[in-house]
Amino acid sequence: MKPTLQPGLEAQARFDVDRERTIDFMGEAARVYATPMLVRDIEMTCRNLLLAHLDAGEDSVGTRVEIDHIGATLLGMPVELTVRVAELNGRAVVFEVEGRDAVEPIVRGRHSRFVVDVAKTAQRLAAKAGKAAAMKPAAGG
Repeated sequence: MKPTLQPGLEAQARFDVDRERTIDFMGEAARVYATPMLVRDIEMTCRNLLLAHLDAGEDSVGTRVEIDHIGATLLGMPVELTVRVAELNGRAVVFEVEGRDAVEPIVRGRHSRFVVDVAKTAQRLAAKAGKAAAMKPAAGG
């Protein structure tokens, strides 16, 4: 991590809510921003902020999401997410999150990420995949 990663750093993401970001189970008139897609957008906004302050070979993974999705955003409406580094504890980073559409606030909360070494993470995951494969019962047995 670079020394530029400090509490108070802030980033915004702006986009229109497209069809893939909406729920479909209440009919076309109720196509609104789906909470899982909001969480994804929050995670990506936080990750993108971090990337500018990480060393080569580092990235981050999400570890916790605590949000209140407080406003429904209609299909096609613009959204602005603001994320701010609130806490740093070693490789753990906590963000404060706010978001609004053109009419009202839609989200507030916190998101935690952990900075990882990509190569070491790949090794750890490969080792876990090997253990998982060894645990599978033989086919036809």
